[in-house]
Amino acid sequence: MGRRDWLLTATPSLARFYVKNRRDGSRLLSSALVITAAGLIRIDHPAGRVVAMVAGLISLYWWSCYRKLAS
Repeated sequence: MGRRDWLLTATPSLARFYVKNRRDGSRLLSSALVITAAGLIRIDHPAGRVVAMVAGLISLYWWSCYRKLAS
């Protein structure tokens, strides 16, 4: 078995940068939502806009991953 074959068989069914249980997934999601809220508080500053946009996109991605986890 070559290195490439090992990588293909070792790949999980969920996203690579996400946890495999609902407890840790909810912690990640809530942290991203808090950071999004902090960016929205400072929406008048360019850095606040960037933080809100990036954290908001990460929140949406992690929410979609969270929905796929089993109970």
